[in-house]
Amino acid sequence: MLDKIDIEDIKAIAIEAGGAIMEIYQKDFTVEYKDDNSPLTKADIVSNNIISTSLEKKYPDIPILSEENQEIPYEVRKNWDYYWCIDPIDGTKEFISKNGEFTVNISLIFKSIPILGVVYAPFLNEIYYAKKGFGAYKDGKRLPLRINSNPKEKLIVVASKSHLSKETQDFIDTLNSKNLEQVSKGSSLKLCMVAEGIADIYPRLAPTMEWDTSAAHAIVLESGKEVIQYIDNRPLIYNKKSLLNPWFIVR
Repeated sequence: MLDKIDIEDIKAIAIEAGGAIMEIYQKDFTVEYKDDNSPLTKADIVSNNIISTSLEKKYPDIPILSEENQEIPYEVRKNWDYYWCIDPIDGTKEFISKNGEFTVNISLIFKSIPILGVVYAPFLNEIYYAKKGFGAYKDGKRLPLRINSNPKEKLIVVASKSHLSKETQDFIDTLNSKNLEQVSKGSSLKLCMVAEGIADIYPRLAPTMEWDTSAAHAIVLESGKEVIQYIDNRPLIYNKKSLLNPWFIVR
């Protein structure tokens, strides 16, 4: 299946969705709130429609799981081998506050592992992408771009801009390095920073959903890094009965 998917097509879909998002971003827009109190804008809906329609047209046999689509029961999902996992706008709070740190996330999952991912940041005009066995890239440059050979001397940790929990900060405070630098970033860009090598570790001891992480997770894996569960150090997996991720660490 993977060899039939041209990642350039997926990048083009993400870029098209990003263009539509930016048209709305540059204007005044209203914000609604879903049942779980998470924000929703017209841009989320427009981006979701572009991505879902394009994927259905190109790959009609691959089901889609999206934050903005109707929820699909686990009894159906558990039988999927391959599926698309998408977040039309990851970092809606960043979108609303207009700080530019939001992304379009598209990933392909096989069984429980992300094997292809595209993360496009339309405001920054940066695109990260990876396909299993072919490496990870940012704007055409192979990742990682930087390797920290002495983390005990200096360690760069990235944390959430809008969702920094006490537990995450407590974990960061235990890290052992002579020179510890803590930076904040929105959306899945945090995982991409570790893949790129401009951050060494991203602890997330707070809630996320599978569509928040899956695309960037594929990029992390192909850059030679890992995403592990905080509790037991096992790899973070997907298509679980609950789509809520456990706490995790990217390193």
